[in-house]
Amino acid sequence: MSINLAQSHSNAAPVSRKRSEDRAKPYYRTYVPYLFLIPGLLLYFLWTVYPLIYQLYISFFDWKIMPGQVSEFVGLANYQEAFADKTFWLAMRNTAGYAIVTVAGQMIVGLALAILVHRVVVGKRFFRTIYYLPVVTSWIVVSFLFIYLFSPGNSGLVNYILLQLGTIDKPISWMAGADTAWIAIYSLGIWKGMGWAMVIFLAALQGIPTELYEAAAIDGADEFGRLRFLTIPLIKRTLMFVFVALMIGGFQVFLSVLMLTGGGPLHRTEVALTYMFDEAFGKLNFGYGAALSYILAIVIVIVSVLQTRLFGRQSQEVEY
Repeated sequence: MSINLAQSHSNAAPVSRKRSEDRAKPYYRTYVPYLFLIPGLLLYFLWTVYPLIYQLYISFFDWKIMPGQVSEFVGLANYQEAFADKTFWLAMRNTAGYAIVTVAGQMIVGLALAILVHRVVVGKRFFRTIYYLPVVTSWIVVSFLFIYLFSPGNSGLVNYILLQLGTIDKPISWMAGADTAWIAIYSLGIWKGMGWAMVIFLAALQGIPTELYEAAAIDGADEFGRLRFLTIPLIKRTLMFVFVALMIGGFQVFLSVLMLTGGGPLHRTEVALTYMFDEAFGKLNFGYGAALSYILAIVIVIVSVLQTRLFGRQSQEVEY
């Protein structure tokens, strides 16, 4: 009897320890991961959330940074000025036009390149790397490259080629006029982003079974028919994702316009971010610049929400 009691006591001790360990595990699993998240969250709040809140605060002031000057609270005056600012709304129209043109160009060229690279048997990685190289190249570097390409006179490569082909009689000053300047800006935007679209489309194309193309060819479908009735419907979700992502990026165009034209001539190539930059750091009108940035942010959020809803509806249609 005493032996059984001793054995039961010895068996009960490990069981009790095991139960206590089991009770402790949920505690560690629940709270320990947050200890590792705290440093990243602190940096995020320090460098992202706090500047956004402080920028909103600045937008309600005639903000001064010079010694001896006092910032004056003006309420919604900066926002009222923005809605009456014709140059700002010209910049917003230019931004929307840039987004529409470059997104269409990137998607068309990116899809065409993806189809070609997908069919390449030898050197697929090489071509994929070459076309993706502009994506990872700095905007400043590629902007300087296009400044050289579209230089006025015979020094620019574009003018030299057009003169040799007999397309033009004299060199074009590309950045002197708004119409010709937009050609350079659009070309840079499309060239810079087409590689990203190509990689996304290429991944989608690789997921389409080859048997479907073989069956379509047997049924007599030509090249255009397979593209229209087979490829496009099967990568419809990818097309919508690329469209939404590129549109958000298009509304944030800044460095290319700043480097190529600076918003000139006479603000005709001005975009929202270059105008905001000039107001804040050129004219030191930080309160007004902060208000412009929040108006642009609201516009981007509205466009993103509308596109997301359209994306959800189209996804449901694809499923059905």
